[in-house]
Amino acid sequence: MIESKSQTRLLMPSLAGFYASWSDISFTLLRVAIGYILFMHGWGKVTGPGLAGIAGFMAKQGLQPGTVFAAAAMFLETIGAICLALGLFTRFFAAALAIEMLIAFIFVHAPHGFAAGKGGYEYVLLIGMVLFAIAIRGGGPYSVDAKIGKEL
Repeated sequence: MIESKSQTRLLMPSLAGFYASWSDISFTLLRVAIGYILFMHGWGKVTGPGLAGIAGFMAKQGLQPGTVFAAAAMFLETIGAICLALGLFTRFFAAALAIEMLIAFIFVHAPHGFAAGKGGYEYVLLIGMVLFAIAIRGGGPYSVDAKIGKEL
């Protein structure tokens, strides 16, 4: 590990204990929130257009075979999102979902520019980067992975 020659110092050193005590909890809240957001997004696919509707959309975006991409997205955004929220197989599902966000970025959102309100990539970029960070860090101490003592 590379040591930094200069450490930043808190302007209010009395907050150091607060920050330290909330570090793992804040990461857990982030992981759970991203899992919930993705689950709701995936559940909308399951209860809305369904596999056929999503497969048609995927095919129109150039993602062939559309059924495979649709099934993968629906699985990752429901089962994978639940596992992410629970912290089960966290690194695997966070990485897989980050790759899904990269595919959505390239094939669906990039042509529309940045703004999410115009169909752009703002949302998938943010979610993808958070998922990448979770994949690198793992489930954290408040996860099923930590409880069972194993992770990828």
